[in-house]
Amino acid sequence: MSTKILSNERIEELRRYNTPTISNAIELFNVRPRDVGFLPHVIRCLLPDLGVMVGYAVTSRTIASPASSSPADLNGDYLRYVAAQPGPKVAVGQDLDDPAGLGAQFGEVNATIHQKLGCVGHITSGCPRDLDEVRGLGFHLFGLNPCVSHAYVRLVEFGKPVTIAGVQILPGDLLHADKHGVCIIPESIAPELAAACAEVERLERPLLDCCRSKDFEIEHYLKLRAEFKPKIRE
Repeated sequence: MSTKILSNERIEELRRYNTPTISNAIELFNVRPRDVGFLPHVIRCLLPDLGVMVGYAVTSRTIASPASSSPADLNGDYLRYVAAQPGPKVAVGQDLDDPAGLGAQFGEVNATIHQKLGCVGHITSGCPRDLDEVRGLGFHLFGLNPCVSHAYVRLVEFGKPVTIAGVQILPGDLLHADKHGVCIIPESIAPELAAACAEVERLERPLLDCCRSKDFEIEHYLKLRAEFKPKIRE
């Protein structure tokens, strides 16, 4: 992982903002198109009451359909890989079954192990299980839906780029997620992003105050809106 790791203080600053605000703040830097850098709505937040999750991606690929021969057991090497990465960490798993969701990679046991290794949550292109037990851990889950069985789930590889609902996530990517979904924070702007979020909120405040006013006037609102041009970088 070549990612420049933020301090715990910077991570906590990012956790103060919801994911839409993070997305708005990223736009100020003009480092990527506005229609990329986040997971589509098919990847749902399954425990929305847990609030904001921020962490660096540790990646794996799994399959849950029956194997035609005895597969290699990669669990030990995978857990050592997870343990060796800087945190906080998010376990990101690509489900290779077609259709995805035949069996869960994560339930109570795997969430507990990963939490011990510094993970704060799991994002999958498949389906996790044991929602109540995992909620009790304070461990975040994102996926298509909950499911019942782990079937024949097994690791195929780990520590490499994965694709979640058509979006590539690299090992070490900084992820910000909440009940709205999952956003990938560009490394180049990560140290400045919390300050940009505060700037977004500052610039939006006159618009909101205008709309909430008992003396609301459409022309005044349109004037404020025309003046609303947040920008940090060209």
